[in-house]
Amino acid sequence: MAILSAKETFDKIKSFIDDHNNNYPEWYAGIASNPEERLFKEHNVSKNADPWIYQKCPNDQSARSVEEALLELGCDGSAGGGDESSIYAYAYRKSANTNQ
Repeated sequence: MAILSAKETFDKIKSFIDDHNNNYPEWYAGIASNPEERLFKEHNVSKNADPWIYQKCPNDQSARSVEEALLELGCDGSAGGGDESSIYAYAYRKSANTNQ
């Protein structure tokens, strides 16, 4: 997976959300060090049924800026989590089976 800048990551995730129902409050955005663990185990996102995306950023500050920009759009979530290893930004559309 290519490492994208914060702007490129934000644009990629926003475009994905826009292509899959851009009602931002229906989406959850966050950061993680292990996005697949976070998405599919902790949030209980269905790999096959729920729309989801993650992208590697250069560092945790870039991932945090992407998360904050997605939250400003209206996505659900909260800033301030993770640590210096949280270099992935992610988003998924919430459903009856997901855990926020």
